[in-house]
Amino acid sequence: MKAWLKGFGRVPVLIVGTVLLLVCLLRLEHLDFFERLEQITYDMRLRKANVFPSPLATNLGFVWINEESIKTVQNRSLGYSFGLYWPRQVYARVVNELAAQGARMVAFDVLFGDLRPDQPPVQLSGSRLMESDDYFASELRRSSNVVIAMSQGLVPPPLFATNAFALGDISTDRDADGVLRRVRLFRNYRDWHPVLLKAQADPELGIDLREARIETNSLVLSRLIGDISVPLDAQGNFSLADFLGSKIPSGMAATARPFTERRIWHMGVVMAAFDLGLDLDKAFVELEKGRVTLTGTNGVTRVIPVDSSGYFYINWRMPPNHPSLMQEGIHGLLSQNRDRWKEVDLAGGSRWKGRLAVVGSSAVVGNDLTDRGSTPLDSETILVSKHWNVANSIITGRFIRRSSVLVDLCLIIVLGIAAALLTWRFRAMAAFGLVAGLAIAYLVTSLLVFMWAGYWMAIVLPVGGALVMTYICLVTWRAIFEQAEQRRVKSIFSKMVSPKIVSELLSAGHLNLGGARREVTVLFADVRGFTELTDVTQDQVAELVRVNNLKGAEAEAAFDDQARETLATVNEYLGLVADTIIRHDGTLDKFIGDCVMAFWGAPTSNPRHAVQCVRAAIEAQRAVHRLNCDRRVENDQRKQENERLAAAGRPLLPLLPILLLGTGINSGMATAGLMGSKAETRNYTVFGREVNLASRLESLSGRGRVFLSEGTYNHLKALEPELAKICVEHPAVNVKGIRSAVKVYEAQWMEVSSNSATADAVV
Repeated sequence: MKAWLKGFGRVPVLIVGTVLLLVCLLRLEHLDFFERLEQITYDMRLRKANVFPSPLATNLGFVWINEESIKTVQNRSLGYSFGLYWPRQVYARVVNELAAQGARMVAFDVLFGDLRPDQPPVQLSGSRLMESDDYFASELRRSSNVVIAMSQGLVPPPLFATNAFALGDISTDRDADGVLRRVRLFRNYRDWHPVLLKAQADPELGIDLREARIETNSLVLSRLIGDISVPLDAQGNFSLADFLGSKIPSGMAATARPFTERRIWHMGVVMAAFDLGLDLDKAFVELEKGRVTLTGTNGVTRVIPVDSSGYFYINWRMPPNHPSLMQEGIHGLLSQNRDRWKEVDLAGGSRWKGRLAVVGSSAVVGNDLTDRGSTPLDSETILVSKHWNVANSIITGRFIRRSSVLVDLCLIIVLGIAAALLTWRFRAMAAFGLVAGLAIAYLVTSLLVFMWAGYWMAIVLPVGGALVMTYICLVTWRAIFEQAEQRRVKSIFSKMVSPKIVSELLSAGHLNLGGARREVTVLFADVRGFTELTDVTQDQVAELVRVNNLKGAEAEAAFDDQARETLATVNEYLGLVADTIIRHDGTLDKFIGDCVMAFWGAPTSNPRHAVQCVRAAIEAQRAVHRLNCDRRVENDQRKQENERLAAAGRPLLPLLPILLLGTGINSGMATAGLMGSKAETRNYTVFGREVNLASRLESLSGRGRVFLSEGTYNHLKALEPELAKICVEHPAVNVKGIRSAVKVYEAQWMEVSSNSATADAVV
């Protein structure tokens, strides 16, 4: 050891100590940047581990709902026809069929909101009819093994909740980068007293129980027009007389607790507990120790690792379409149920016997049906898969355990010291190879440990922080102090070449100007009324200067104030448009006065460039419309205030200008590339005939209108027929610079409000 430490002086020791101290502090601070990098390494390990086989539960299944399911239910092939928002009788038939096939449990990843008495009734045997909701509840009660979903702020109605076997939490809590890696093992929900629920339903009170809070000896109920403070006695009870007066029903206590709390477990936990016979009511929760212990009467025990908030890492070992996962479309079960009602002999009618079935969406498109998101497996994963992966992890007893802070600190110190010794003992190239080899060995070890035991060893700070930074800092120190003479000699030779040569060498890596032909959709959006606004405001300030006889700096200041206000106004409108363009993945090219130019389809290819451009144009018009509505309301208030100011002889408030937006859009081939001098500022832009046509259409569009070319409209018809339907054809027009007349279409963007019935949301 002495030989290894020979020559290791005070400065190197100080460098190593400082590096390790800083890295340890970074670990203790738990900074988001390093956490994000660590999560990326975790995702990579998880995907690599999934290549190799692992013990899996064999009784899990997925009943999927997708576009084909919707069409099947709608086309009367099952004997009935319902649109996207299915009546509850459809789900009841699924429960009925799975029960007939002997499914061990059915878990719905479907949120059932309020009761829906408007749904068509179910015809049972003979001519007897039953309400759709009642039929669903009766099937829940009869099967006695159905878990229905509950999410933050949405609780199933009592008719369903009391007849289901249990409620399962399906909330999705993504990490800061939008990736779903973990779920909360359970959540505590409040069951409010019926009197408070009734008070919440009273629109005159305007109470939102979700915002209620407990303060010292009082319950504070949040309202828009002012909070209500309800006194609580020493036992935490409120008086019903505060809400009912003297009309307290007989048999009801005069005081009661405002709410009771109940623990709702994650749906995957409920499934696994049912399968293993674990008693969730007797769970031993020790969040401070990072574990939750579940036990059952059959001697089975599961100790689930959690963090201090009760979050549990999903062991994504059973991705969608895994061979061990039983899968079937919901329309297939409905078809079998139809035949069962007709007493048709069903071959293979017990495929789901003993299975834990999860019912949820696997749709690819459709806002009301799609339930996809980013997971460690893929950026587009069926999120319902979290339930069976959680259940599989508990059933098999294979969990993801993350290394503790103490373990991470030890790894940081050990790797940092190892890097210091290797860097100091060996020459630069040899030390580099040894440090790189140590890093690779650690990475391989962390992968093997993860695959074998599900143990997540930290990588970023131990390797990237301690190992690499210690090596870099020591090498830098040696280069500065031990190789000073070599640098001095080299500096002599560097003076033998001219600065011009050095400059040419440095500039050799500059990009050459060039271009590429791309199919793009170009948008020009011009703020209408800006010129008139400028003229009016200039006349107003000129009149102000004349009336008040302002001279010199005072007159200049008045004009400057007018210019700032005008610029702020147009920037507010242009900012709305620019933000919308960026939000729809467009390339914001430039501002041309009060006009915005943008395009889609370059620099990266985008087959839906026309659709995204038109959607951005529509959203921009709506955003401007909403802004104008707000400004009109403000102007009404200012007019009222001006009446008071005028009566008092005081200066009046100026009215806010109302501006509109004219938009022209065209799709076609254009030249895209860097434009400008190699030495000066360059801009990535597009140009050509199709760009000019978009500009001409913008000139024709007038105020508050979106004009499209025939090329853009054809893209919409092919890719988004529903969007094309809102476009109205106008007579062909001749525009400057285009030989033949061009067809013009106008996208109707005004929103039409509608009152639709409460619908089930498939999540």
